[in-house]
Amino acid sequence: MQNILITGASRGIGLEFVRQYDADGWRIFACCRTPGQAGELNDIAAASNGRVTTHQLDVDQIESVFTLKAEIGEQPLDVLLNNAGIMGQRNAARGDIDYDAWQGAMVTNVMGPMRMVEAFADNVAASEQKKLITISSRMGSIGETVAPNSIVYRSSKAAVNMVMKIVANDLGSQGVIVTSFHPGWVRTDMGGSAADISAEESAGGIRRVIAELGPADNGAFRNYDGGVIQW
Repeated sequence: MQNILITGASRGIGLEFVRQYDADGWRIFACCRTPGQAGELNDIAAASNGRVTTHQLDVDQIESVFTLKAEIGEQPLDVLLNNAGIMGQRNAARGDIDYDAWQGAMVTNVMGPMRMVEAFADNVAASEQKKLITISSRMGSIGETVAPNSIVYRSSKAAVNMVMKIVANDLGSQGVIVTSFHPGWVRTDMGGSAADISAEESAGGIRRVIAELGPADNGAFRNYDGGVIQW
């Protein structure tokens, strides 16, 4: 049985990842801040005959990550999927920046995935597939950015892209494949109702690309449909 750990699994794309990997029979460690309030996630877990388990996790808190590590132990993880993230401050622009929100976005979007890497890199390296995936955003592409706003969110995603590129350089010798993804503009609480694609389409596209990743994709930045995005 293939194993995956998903952060931010209680709603949006994260919940859709759980649905789709569950349908394919994976062993899923589904993590979120308040599992007791995650009704849809708990329904999936209850119907899974133990293959899907829910775990409390706040990636902002190192103690929470350590507690999760103790629960998972040395279980190999074919895929570690860093999905948890926040907007911080929508459309933040010069003259109207909430610096507390900016700090919060960096803690969650950048330090959170790195905390997960530090705790679970050995679990990924011990698996068969060895895939370490982070949901980033095209808004973090420096080469493609022409917008004069969204400083908070864009900078946090550019930062996590750099972190994952360095992690790719670090773990590549162990056969780990580190890849960042743009999920598309998705109809979720974060993306809004006017967004282009559904969570089902986004998660399905990313899953197909993840399944095909090989060593040459270590350190890549991909769109949900597999297209390459410039850094």
